[in-house]
Amino acid sequence: MIIVVAALGFETEEKRDRAVELTRDVQLATREEEEGCHDYCFAPDPSIPTRIQVYELWENSETLAAHFDHPNYAKMAELLRDSGLTESVNQAYLVEKGEPVYGPNGEKKTSFFKD
Repeated sequence: MIIVVAALGFETEEKRDRAVELTRDVQLATREEEEGCHDYCFAPDPSIPTRIQVYELWENSETLAAHFDHPNYAKMAELLRDSGLTESVNQAYLVEKGEPVYGPNGEKKTSFFKD
């Protein structure tokens, strides 16, 4: 799995909120139409009023790379380009292993990834 995390900066809170609204349909289309996309979310940061936090979850390198050639990616880039975007900081992470954060009864775990 590959996780993409990004922070998008905007000129104003109003422009950030408008960008979230304008990209809503593209976010949903990406989730529903693109093979290997498990999640794709652009959400307003509750602590920084001019920032969108981005979270993407892709099956593998091939599906993420294919996303860059998909019309949804082109549409998202177009919408963001015209939205008052001032900054984009992003990183991809390769996830080799995953597990639940809490135990089967909701208890807090005290360690992770111990076999």
